[in-house]
Amino acid sequence: MNATDQPWRIPYGVADFIKLRDRGHYFVDKTAYLPLLEQAGEFLFLIRPRRFGKSLLQSVMECYYDAHWVERFDTLFADTWISAHPTPEKGQYLTLRFDFSAVRSSPALVEESFEAHIRILLIDFFKRHKERLAPEISAAVLNEPSGARRIERLAGELRELGLSLYLFIDEYDNFANNILVNAGREAYRELTHSSGFFRDFFALLKEAAGRTGSGLARLFITGVSPITLDDVTSGFNIGTNISLEPEFSALLGFTHAELETLFAAFGQEFSAHRAVIDEWYNHYHFHPLRQEPIVNSDMALYYLRALVQRSLPPDELIDHNVRIDYGKLRHLVQVDQRLSDRERLADSARPETLPRLNGNFSRLRAIIESGEVAAQVQTSFPAEGLLRQDNFISLIYYLGLLSFAGECEGRPLLKIPNRTVRQLMYGYLRDGYQEAGVFSPSTYDIAEKLNHMAYRGDWMPFFDYLAEQIAAQASVRDFLAGEKMIQGFLLAWLNLSPYFRVFSESEQAGGFVDLYLAPFYFKFPDMRHAYLIELKYVSRAEDSPAQRERLLDEARAQLRRYAGDARVRDPLGEARLNALVLLYSGWELVHREALDLAAT
Repeated sequence: MNATDQPWRIPYGVADFIKLRDRGHYFVDKTAYLPLLEQAGEFLFLIRPRRFGKSLLQSVMECYYDAHWVERFDTLFADTWISAHPTPEKGQYLTLRFDFSAVRSSPALVEESFEAHIRILLIDFFKRHKERLAPEISAAVLNEPSGARRIERLAGELRELGLSLYLFIDEYDNFANNILVNAGREAYRELTHSSGFFRDFFALLKEAAGRTGSGLARLFITGVSPITLDDVTSGFNIGTNISLEPEFSALLGFTHAELETLFAAFGQEFSAHRAVIDEWYNHYHFHPLRQEPIVNSDMALYYLRALVQRSLPPDELIDHNVRIDYGKLRHLVQVDQRLSDRERLADSARPETLPRLNGNFSRLRAIIESGEVAAQVQTSFPAEGLLRQDNFISLIYYLGLLSFAGECEGRPLLKIPNRTVRQLMYGYLRDGYQEAGVFSPSTYDIAEKLNHMAYRGDWMPFFDYLAEQIAAQASVRDFLAGEKMIQGFLLAWLNLSPYFRVFSESEQAGGFVDLYLAPFYFKFPDMRHAYLIELKYVSRAEDSPAQRERLLDEARAQLRRYAGDARVRDPLGEARLNALVLLYSGWELVHREALDLAAT
């Protein structure tokens, strides 16, 4: 079956429910959650990573609850769960939905852009409800001096008429986060503290929500982190944060059952692609109890779209749209305070114009190297507290870079959920090293050497090139103290290659070779080289010929043992298995060899 024969259109990138239904896009029905959302509270706050379907959820709710759209209920919600189980609140509100991603994030333009967005959406609101709201009400609201005052006036006018407002705010933190990243903490603080217009807006929302008989009956806010709301409201104390509630774990994203139905609707067999989808897009859990795993909906639709259009998976398994720009983390991993005299002396060789990496970068690197961390996820924290370890870890959880994966010593265990996220995080390491001037090799040269490593078995140039660059760039050496740090550093550059499925000991829960580079046959079926790599490290203080020989003998024995492991043999296929020993003395690669497994 080709794309033109499909009874449905793939809803990739579609966040407008009316457009989705009118144009015949397939709809993964989540409407059974509407009664649960009603019961959860009047004022709700939901955090989910980018591209998980937050905007479409709000559009569905807008169409369900707005009195204007109730006449189209039977067509818009045909064959959905809610069509057979409507709640008494169906069509009982006048809805207003803001999308703050439309607001400009330049400090000089942000307030004007914010006010324009509020005004434009209010004008549309009054047009949609012109039969219910007299022109003088529209004029009175629009004549108020600010967006905050307009919403306050609107809530008051609706109360007088016995009408109720359901207010939706999508991407509530978008422009504020961008200002924090690009303009710095002072510009962000002016926005969210003291007399900042954004703080005033939320202060009036809080006041309107708590007023007796308020016309603001319901409020639903979505975003990607709790930082901004904590800053503008001194904690989310105007409602219920449902982000970590178990009953809403599968509210966004897709379960396996939903994917099976979705793929079948387009004539595709989900089971034939499940292994790849699970490895690259799955394993999100939004509650420590870890019910069923959730697949990123954007990525699944991206994959399915390529499959339907050309009967092949996408060339790039990572959709560019889900990439979280390293810039979003830049301000968190670079030092922004004055250095001490001791630090300045130790760092005197570095150009003053280059940023310096702080403790959060070390935390990020440690998480990437181990693939996990045990920590409590904080529900609320201000931007000023992001240098605290628990808050930083919580933020990268909310961004979708970590997910609940069990328990460790009485605390939730958070893990990198899938290979897409792991690839992105290794990219953050490379970007951090390069931007801070710590390590800046040629990515083109590395990519070429990895290609030759994959297809020709020519492995020495890659490791020699990195060793030469480390020798030439002294700043990186402080980051290479210990076997785990060497391993994490190599992984950051090995993952620049699309040719291998890279596994580390940490990914296999111990008892495994340090690094295994398996051919990625799914994309490169003609590859014929795989690599087992055992790393050994000795500090410069303890280095000696006898110590080196002991470590090398140990590595050789380990490689011979691991070569027969089913975890190595099962994905190997027809490729030749190259077993490598790398010995580092401090930061320096002092020995490299390929073990002859045939002689074992």
